[in-house]
Amino acid sequence: MAMRRRRRFRRVPRLKGQTLNRMIPNIITVCALAAGLTAVRFAIGGEWKFAVIAILTAGVLDALDGRMARLLKSTSEFGAQLDSLSDVIAFGVAPAFVVYLWVLQESGDYGWVAALFFTVCCALRLARFNVATGSLPPYAYNYFTGIPAPAGACMAILPIVLSFQFGGGVVDQPLLVGGWLVLVGGFMVSRLPSFSFKKLKVPHGYVLPVLAGVGLVAAALVTRPWFTLSGIAFLYIASIPFSIWSYKKLSLEAARIHADETVLVEGNMGDGEGDAKGEVENEVKDDAGSPIALHKAKENKG
Repeated sequence: MAMRRRRRFRRVPRLKGQTLNRMIPNIITVCALAAGLTAVRFAIGGEWKFAVIAILTAGVLDALDGRMARLLKSTSEFGAQLDSLSDVIAFGVAPAFVVYLWVLQESGDYGWVAALFFTVCCALRLARFNVATGSLPPYAYNYFTGIPAPAGACMAILPIVLSFQFGGGVVDQPLLVGGWLVLVGGFMVSRLPSFSFKKLKVPHGYVLPVLAGVGLVAAALVTRPWFTLSGIAFLYIASIPFSIWSYKKLSLEAARIHADETVLVEGNMGDGEGDAKGEVENEVKDDAGSPIALHKAKENKG
């Protein structure tokens, strides 16, 4: 009876579910997607400042989800694919629609072509990034190939930010804005390297100054947000030539080191062949002095 009761009341094993901590990165990614689409809603209502803030919020959330995934050790293929799909909508579709509804719709087909070109370039850039992951040389991991999607979205809405700070009249011209959108899209799919600040290391002596600088930037964002955002955007644009120069310098250095290693390996192989040849000659000389060799020499002489 006791054995029957134990078998009757045996616990059924429960399936292990996904913990909330491991879901946090995906939740942040979904929030970034929602922020990007919310920017389109604000643009339809003509609330341009809220639309810009929504896109910037999506950029901040996109910078957090990957770091949270690595911190919580919850990286997965599902999260990577979800992040790419979210980036296409939040940084490809949303900025293009916002800029189109801002001034490009006044230019008809020209504005729509520029917005469509930007969205397609963003999708192509993300597809190339997914394929190229894990196949880059070691020195290339500190750089992006082209402008990343969040930076491209911020560059796309830069004319709107400038209009908030300096007013309209120049930066809100459809021809200028459309050309700028096409230029940013071209940079996104280009092969030009741009700095990746993910692995930026700050020396110990500069930790406090950097923290103080971050505090000043935060205060500037609160007091004069549009002027500060414009300054950050222009600083990023100015860093692109330096990233190209730095990348070329590292690639040339890597090529030189590879050439030196190749020459060293070939030299060692040559030395090995010479040593082997010398050993064979020594063996022949040793065999020539052996009793069998001397006997054969006497026979040939006789």
